[in-house]
Amino acid sequence: METKRIETDVLVVGSGPSGFSAAYTAARRGAKVILIEQCGEVGGISTAGLMSHWTGSCGSPLYREILRRSAELNEGALHGHITPTIDPENLKTLYLEMLDEVGVTLWLYTFAFDAIMDGDRILGVSVVNKSGRTDIFAHTVIDASGDGDIACKSGARFCKGRESDGKMQPATLMFKVGGVDDDRAVLPGSFETTVPTDKGELQALAREKLPAPAGHVLLYKSTLPGIVTCNMTNCVEIDGTRAEDLTAATITCRRQMRAILQFLRAYAPGYENAYIISSASLVGIRETRHFKGEYTLTEEDILEARVFDDYVVKDAYFNFDVHNITGAGLDKTGVQHGFSQKKGYTIPYRCLLPEKIEGLLLCGRNISGTHMAHSNFRAMPICAGIGEAAGAAAALATRQGVTVRQVTAEEIRALIF
Repeated sequence: METKRIETDVLVVGSGPSGFSAAYTAARRGAKVILIEQCGEVGGISTAGLMSHWTGSCGSPLYREILRRSAELNEGALHGHITPTIDPENLKTLYLEMLDEVGVTLWLYTFAFDAIMDGDRILGVSVVNKSGRTDIFAHTVIDASGDGDIACKSGARFCKGRESDGKMQPATLMFKVGGVDDDRAVLPGSFETTVPTDKGELQALAREKLPAPAGHVLLYKSTLPGIVTCNMTNCVEIDGTRAEDLTAATITCRRQMRAILQFLRAYAPGYENAYIISSASLVGIRETRHFKGEYTLTEEDILEARVFDDYVVKDAYFNFDVHNITGAGLDKTGVQHGFSQKKGYTIPYRCLLPEKIEGLLLCGRNISGTHMAHSNFRAMPICAGIGEAAGAAAALATRQGVTVRQVTAEEIRALIF
């Protein structure tokens, strides 16, 4: 089969919140951009993953624009109201409209499988789809694949999971139920939320009644009446960089859905007549590769709300959302409601720059950070802010004819904030 060859200024791999933000920002700043996505829709976990809401926050102008423009699409009582709650169908279309507005070339149903290298410099990415194989050469490659698949292929250094043993957070398949009584429905939004009922405390009942490793209750309102998003399936011992494990996680989580529905009908007030109406087409992988960048963000940086001289993301805020690595609920290292640091923190540009590899930017949850820091910055608003910074950096590098390592944080901030 003949391999086609094309060129672009910026190539973005992965269209989740970070990849979308990177592609949109780079194109809006004048770069020629190609965005590669293996699914049939843009948005990653925020759409195909059926995520309930934008959790956490970030001082990203593009993130605020997404919220504002989403509000204009909300229906019923929520029309025009800015809310972190996601309507995934509207968001899918909004992403497409925004990419079209700035002229991004979008390739859906396309798998990026290898890095094209010249020594330690990445020249582009080899992709494959139903049309065949194409080598896409770019001035700058942005890896927003979540798992850092192309950064890995380039030879960039990384570790997996937590530093002590390589274990990674569990996987989840989100789903929605209809037929919920909004006036009576309970909506525990964190592992630390307890819900007394006539039959007992709901989280304790879940640990007792649901098939392990499921065993917690996380329920979130949707934008539509009578519909609730469930974040309750759970699969441990999963490596999201392995197709076998992704398959196993999907099967395990789908098998849990019926038991979870029966549990909700029996024990959760307001869910007596609930039924499953939709489920994610993309399994939610929380953690895989952590790449080694010029700086590694730490738990202490977040707790101290450190302001770096070379920051490109500001006012990032979330908690240490470490799901139990061996079972249901919150890991012993995690903190949700009890998270004490109320200030936003910053992320330095150095976290986006992998050691040694030139022409490549890390983007989203695969940036350089520790296991604990990652449990915070993996939140979607923060990933959108990281993507906005990466897109600005790539546009500047193209315009100036330099590598992204030669672009300064001050120049990036001037384009964003």
